[in-house]
Amino acid sequence: MRPLIDLAYRLRRRAMALLGWRTRGVKVMAFDASGRVLLARHRYGRSDLWMLPGGGIGRGEAPIAAALRELMEETGCRLDAAEVVGRWEARAEGRRDTVWLVRGTTADTPQIAGVELAEASFFPTDALPAAASPATRRRVDELLGRSVSDGRW
Repeated sequence: MRPLIDLAYRLRRRAMALLGWRTRGVKVMAFDASGRVLLARHRYGRSDLWMLPGGGIGRGEAPIAAALRELMEETGCRLDAAEVVGRWEARAEGRRDTVWLVRGTTADTPQIAGVELAEASFFPTDALPAAASPATRRRVDELLGRSVSDGRW
């Protein structure tokens, strides 16, 4: 099953780059009661990296609504006190992406039931896993005031 998911992911990415599609997505910074941030590792794409959970924003869907939906779909966690932190423009892999960052809290434990995620876990913000994505590290550092955004997702 994993080879099919990887193939579909790569074909979709390539088609989006060739056609110049503009996408809108959301990433979620969900914190538990201890202040740890929820990160996920996908089964496709860069499956070696821990990233903020998230996904696409549907047509007519608001970023916060997308964040609530995506977090629930991927991890089974509810997001409380959700607020938009910011918006970034990204041009990774030839695509034009608008990425919204939404933060909030959750009292839930992540449950991985689908084929999309391999793992999801909470990490202290000062001890992210070595394999945390560069964008995830930038967003955490910015949120905690350890750096200033340079505009890159």
